[in-house]
Amino acid sequence: MASKKMTMGMIVGNRGFFPDHLAKTGREEMLQALQAAGMDVVATTPEETKYGAVETRQESHRCAELFKKNRERIDGIIVTLPNFGEERAIADTLRWADLRVPVLVQATPDDPKNMTIAARRDSFCGKMSACNNLRQYGIPYSLTTLHTERPDSAEFTKDLQWFAAICRIVNGFRNLRIGAIGARPTAFNTVRYSEKILESQGVSIETLDLSEVLGRIERMKDSDDRAQAKLASIHKYVDASGVPALALMKMAKLGAVIDHWMAETEVAVSAVQCWTSMEENLGVVPCTVMSMMSDGLLSSACEVDICGVLGMHALRLASETPSALLDWNNNYGSDPDKAVCFHCSNLPKHFFRSVKMDFQEIIAGTVGKENTFGTCVGLIKPEKMSFARFSTDDTSGKMRGYVGEGRFTDDPLNTFGGAGVVEIPHLQKLLHFICERGFEHHVAANLSSVASAVQEAATRYLGWDMYYHGDPGAN
Repeated sequence: MASKKMTMGMIVGNRGFFPDHLAKTGREEMLQALQAAGMDVVATTPEETKYGAVETRQESHRCAELFKKNRERIDGIIVTLPNFGEERAIADTLRWADLRVPVLVQATPDDPKNMTIAARRDSFCGKMSACNNLRQYGIPYSLTTLHTERPDSAEFTKDLQWFAAICRIVNGFRNLRIGAIGARPTAFNTVRYSEKILESQGVSIETLDLSEVLGRIERMKDSDDRAQAKLASIHKYVDASGVPALALMKMAKLGAVIDHWMAETEVAVSAVQCWTSMEENLGVVPCTVMSMMSDGLLSSACEVDICGVLGMHALRLASETPSALLDWNNNYGSDPDKAVCFHCSNLPKHFFRSVKMDFQEIIAGTVGKENTFGTCVGLIKPEKMSFARFSTDDTSGKMRGYVGEGRFTDDPLNTFGGAGVVEIPHLQKLLHFICERGFEHHVAANLSSVASAVQEAATRYLGWDMYYHGDPGAN
């Protein structure tokens, strides 16, 4: 699935009794930086405002109107300060445009060798004034890693990538629809959640009873084009040479039914009742079908863990790569900073060193091996790792969560399902926090370093209570 090209609104700050020629060159430098990052830009032109910047009330109105006309395109707004800037004009523009998208404030540094009245920027100081006004106006904003950064610097390039990830998360959660396919497993109180709290955050749940899924599968012929297409994609996706043809056809029909329902109801991600009704009444596990969805960036969580798929979705939006849902499952020997992360499994192929389809060993003894084909089995490849967990705190009526980073190692592991050894600095502190605060044993994972972007999006723009395990300032 190709990612959408991002579009940034750009506000160039200017204050006339500072060298305003810097607004002209500063605008050009920021345009080049954004275009070099592959982004489209919406900004006032030098014909519409002086140097294409905002300083007067009239210029703020023009810029705000331009932004409103491009509301559906703009993913975020860059405020660039090539000189001190007019803080009221910046704040007024954002208030009048009312786009409610993330905002990044950048200031260009002075050259200490050229601090004459004709060249001095004072952006260092102006950034504080601009942020002070944004705070007064109640407009949330993000900051660059360094207080001042040149638009063409390596630091700003990295910060721009970080900000783009924040924009994808915030906009991706806006009016999000999650499919809940089936009921949660009776034994798993841990995946309970509040639909009403999620709805208050703009996240809606679309439910589909498992009986409807099974009924649609039963009515679907083997020759159905949708079933045949899904069967072909399963064979292309994973080695299923040891799996009975009948089981593969059942998976293909299951996948075809879910694909059609998600498209019909405009559901972006899903959480599925994966045991034991599916095995008892259909005779397969849905793991491969779910793995394929997650690998295609349509995150799918097992055990109807709605909040789990929220974490998967946030990480996938930030990194633009597939996410998985894992158990914090086992210690790894006596190393306090290592643990085994595991599921049985529906991990996306993206996670594996190598993968094959097999049967689900955990519940095979209960429902029979012949009814549990469809798992994706293999070891997770050594790679950097970000993790996230969101929850609805029903007693306080708020969203809460935690994020952090570590890495999957190449340590040996003799087990079934999909698993890997993870190493996280100060892991015992994290585990203590999880248990002390009553978080679930599921955690979303992604092979990337995007925890800081998830933290910024969740706290700054979504207003959720979050714990960051590590240094959130490391963009």
